Amino acid sequence: MIEKKTPEQIEKMRVVGAVVATALEEMQQAAAPGVSLKELDAVGAQVLADHGATSPFLNYHPDWAPSPFPGSICASVNDAVVHGIPTDQLIADGDVVSIDFGAVLDGWCGDAARTFIVGTPRPEDEHLIEVTRQALYAGIEAAQVGNTVGDIGHAVHALARKHRLGNLEDHGGHGIGTEMHMDPFVPNKAKKGKGTRLEEGMVICIEPMFILGGKDSYYYDDDGWTIRSIKGGRSAHWEHTIAITAQGPDILTIP
Repeated sequence: MIEKKTPEQIEKMRVVGAVVATALEEMQQAAAPGVSLKELDAVGAQVLADHGATSPFLNYHPDWAPSPFPGSICASVNDAVVHGIPTDQLIADGDVVSIDFGAVLDGWCGDAARTFIVGTPRPEDEHLIEVTRQALYAGIEAAQVGNTVGDIGHAVHALARKHRLGNLEDHGGHGIGTEMHMDPFVPNKAKKGKGTRLEEGMVICIEPMFILGGKDSYYYDDDGWTIRSIKGGRSAHWEHTIAITAQGPDILTIP
């Protein structure tokens, strides 16, 4: 069942979305060579505490996972595409870091992700990150009343294909509201006009995940959570929470 929100409920989701955006910005500012992923997790956890919010990630335990997730952030570095566990790993100069972060406030969830380079950038990494960000906004542009989730997936995959980047095709975004993961699934590759039709009041997350080196497969790390590129290509992940409105898509996870 797809949960539709009233304008008042969407405004509550905008409030929690701003907490998510604030945390992501503070974690990016804190990231530097020699800083550990656990230290970034502590920054995110402090933002939650400061706003009276809680984490939908911490202790999250879906059926496929071997154990509950142990952090407030997903911290994925270089060839880790998504779901990286925040460990004692130290960030090195030139690392590509993706942070996925969520918050719950007054019963409503927000979820967003961003990728950035710490220290000295490589041009190919900058290109990867920028194209993945463009794919997010192409997907957002397609998130119009009357369109379908397939239109979003088509828009996202078009950028991967154009720039010959790998696309985590069987992963994607999701509905969000009183729970973090809800219907509908929002694919990162799909045909136009296919899938759930978008209606006013729906709130979804769009999250492209691209990999350097063209079409690629993935595997689960020994921790049972981290998804890594089989070929070792560096990866990028961008995400926003979006409300579907009669006036067009409304990004809720901004300051």
